[in-house]
Amino acid sequence: MKLVRYGAPGQERPGLIDAQGKLRDLSAHVGDIDAGALVRTGRARLAVLDAASLPEVAGAPRYGAPVAHTGKMICVGLNYTDHAAETGATPPEQPILFMKATNTIMGANDDVIIPKDSVKTDWEVELGVVIGDTARHVRVEDALKHVAGYLVVNDLSERAFQLEHGGQWVKGKSCDTFGPIGPWLLTADEVTDPQNLALWLEVNGHRYQNGNTRNMIFGVAELVSYISRYMTLQPGDIISTGTPAGVGLGQKPPLYLRPGDVMELGIDGLGRQRQRTIAYDAAVPA
Repeated sequence: MKLVRYGAPGQERPGLIDAQGKLRDLSAHVGDIDAGALVRTGRARLAVLDAASLPEVAGAPRYGAPVAHTGKMICVGLNYTDHAAETGATPPEQPILFMKATNTIMGANDDVIIPKDSVKTDWEVELGVVIGDTARHVRVEDALKHVAGYLVVNDLSERAFQLEHGGQWVKGKSCDTFGPIGPWLLTADEVTDPQNLALWLEVNGHRYQNGNTRNMIFGVAELVSYISRYMTLQPGDIISTGTPAGVGLGQKPPLYLRPGDVMELGIDGLGRQRQRTIAYDAAVPA
């Protein structure tokens, strides 16, 4: 299933995209795409619905973040060998984890705000893993049983905030609008192999990132198992699994986003995103 949330910000309704690409309303069957819908039993209830019998949604409504009430967003740093190389870092021996605040989460095609005083806002296309059933100290071989589905993440970063302002990476990762997700959540039963998905990103029509999840240092199952040793993963939590080479920081010379730039990005089967960047002053009146 392709599960979505559609409508104006703060007024999203649950839906799904049927096999013909039509948007169908799910609100008679589920309150939202949240923990109740994401656990295994919730997904099973939705899977047996006849999509053709659901009300078709007219027009072209906005797609919001396809997961509601995410408790935490955990990110993995330097998880592709080529990205580690372009940043001059040694590939890690264990996953590098950091948190991205949930105020970053927004719809796949919403505007991205260049933060106040930003000089190095950067892009990162990533595979997002959405937890379905609670995971606590799970084995690698059991880890994928706890996954509800997958989605596209743009893990935007402000590199000066991240690397030059002291302390943790979270400061450069948690600016408002720095976590577009979606447009849809593709349920795990439709992803044969999460370690064989092409992912790409373009800025102003130029392709900078062109990778495949097979090149992850730590795969999805290993990440779910590893993270669940240190914190309980709950339904709706998102793991953003790292980015391939081609980020702005890795260009020679480095290249960063400015107001008016357009990012387009996507992953096989998970759809594509398109965001326009806008200046902080234009988004937040004085």
